[in-house]
Amino acid sequence: MMEIIPAIDIIGGQCVRLTEGDFAQQTTYDSNPVEVAKRFESHGIKRLHLVDLDGARAKKPVNLAVLESIARETNLTIDFGGGIQSEEAIKQAFDAGAAQITAGSIAVREPETVKGWLLKYGADKIIIGADFKGTNIAISAWTEESKYPLQDFISGYVQTGAKLFICTDVSKDGKLQGPSTNTYRHLKLTLPEADIIASGGVTTIADLEQLQEIGVKGAIIGKAIYEGTIDLKDLERFIC
Repeated sequence: MMEIIPAIDIIGGQCVRLTEGDFAQQTTYDSNPVEVAKRFESHGIKRLHLVDLDGARAKKPVNLAVLESIARETNLTIDFGGGIQSEEAIKQAFDAGAAQITAGSIAVREPETVKGWLLKYGADKIIIGADFKGTNIAISAWTEESKYPLQDFISGYVQTGAKLFICTDVSKDGKLQGPSTNTYRHLKLTLPEADIIASGGVTTIADLEQLQEIGVKGAIIGKAIYEGTIDLKDLERFIC
């Protein structure tokens, strides 16, 4: 069964969404992320993708209090990303209640560091963030497409023991134009040992049905929930 993973992005302690990762294209949806998380849980949701956007800019976690509150007041399994640039940041996230952390830009910049984390904490605790544009990894806060192929990036990490990958098509993120199903299908065919979590562009229940058919491990849903193109009640049939 594909995991349904709502996203909560945090700026200034509030629940927001960006379009294409652009801080200038920000919409604030709720001032209380804990209540949002509780609402997800009330519909049977078991997982949460929590992104500290302030932390991503500061290069260290900023909104740990939000993580701590959600972990304390719900039973959601939380993966936490944004500003995870050091072992100290990992420890802070785990201490605040994260079950997993997402290694984003550092996984591109400092692969040896992240490989060390995989060895120390285990592949079930460290998710590799693979942001992409076209067929290549996106860098510089998503503004640039590198010459590093997405497939090679994931393959390299699989060989060093990683198994969980959040693959975000940054050209679709927050646009409600549908996910990159062809990319995910190709990755599943060529790298079956990688657990792919699809992210970016999920807009309708039909999108989720397609992704489930492809066999991805999970699907992250953000703006579609907040804008109402996907109703939380309709997600219940995907949840065992």
